[in-house]
Amino acid sequence: MRLLHRAALLATTGAIVVALAGGATPAHARAAHKHAKASARNAKKKKPTERLVPATVRGQPNVQARAALVIDESGTQIFAHNADTERPIASISKLAAVLTVMDRGLELEGLSTITKTDAEVAKGGAKSRLLEGMTLSNRDLLHAAMLGSDNRAIPALGRAVKLTPSQLAAAMNAKAKQLGLKNTRFQEPTGLSVNNVSTPREVIVLLKQVIAHPVLGPITHRSEYDAHPVGKPPIKYVNTDRRASRSNVQLVGGKTGYNDVARYCLVVATKVDGRTMYMSFLGDEGELTRFGDVARVADWVVAHKPKTAVAAATPPAAAPAEPPAPTVQVPFAPIVEAPPAPPAAAAPRSAPPPRN
Repeated sequence: MRLLHRAALLATTGAIVVALAGGATPAHARAAHKHAKASARNAKKKKPTERLVPATVRGQPNVQARAALVIDESGTQIFAHNADTERPIASISKLAAVLTVMDRGLELEGLSTITKTDAEVAKGGAKSRLLEGMTLSNRDLLHAAMLGSDNRAIPALGRAVKLTPSQLAAAMNAKAKQLGLKNTRFQEPTGLSVNNVSTPREVIVLLKQVIAHPVLGPITHRSEYDAHPVGKPPIKYVNTDRRASRSNVQLVGGKTGYNDVARYCLVVATKVDGRTMYMSFLGDEGELTRFGDVARVADWVVAHKPKTAVAAATPPAAAPAEPPAPTVQVPFAPIVEAPPAPPAAAAPRSAPPPRN
């Protein structure tokens, strides 16, 4: 960072000298110098958003999220760190929103038009591909919300079941209470508010409800989808959780989230080596770090999967053959409350993408 700081100052100082030699006024030179100092300060403040870290620490997956939980299909806890600590969850809030509108009898083939109010509700979030005046089926809007994390889709879906944004948020809170989620609250329906909070354990409950839903489950499992606005070209949505997929991780469903306070969040259901795993990571630094957490956990699970040892005894020649020794199943030992190690030095990656 010191080198970047010095380089910025030297480069702009050279520009000032060239400007004066070319006849620029001292006022111009002072403005250039002021700009140089600001650039140097920004270079000094810039920090890498991605890090290279060891895969394991003290024999456990080196999860980087501030709060995390990994459980299997039986509820056995594989990894936990601040699993019941409230944190902002950003667009993971949309899981509660889509469950709520489905409870209210959303007509999938009904048409909804994006309004100025939808744009206002989504203001401050990622750029939307749903333009004012655009008309789509509610089915398309569900895909836009769940795969593309489009904020404008949520108030439009709420309006389709006769709920204002504030009424939708209230209904989402009622849904959380119905599910027994004591640490999950919503101030607004999209996830833009930092007051939309939950815990790693409770967002897994929300995801399970979505996956079990006959309409929402297949949607969250999709990798991509073409929405068809009336009279407009198709809009291709690619699932924002797709980067969690790898050779030993099959995605069943999930949802990403990001805002400036929540940071990068992810909740996914996966198949790891044929075993169902639910993973929740809240508060990662760096867009790819949350997917790296999935990879580190998956690799650890595969390395520590139950092993089968077959003891085949060879009977003495003179003695009658004995039956082979029984197969021994070595139990899987879950990891509990394992805090991540301080991240190692790393090279900076590209700037964070738009919120999702």
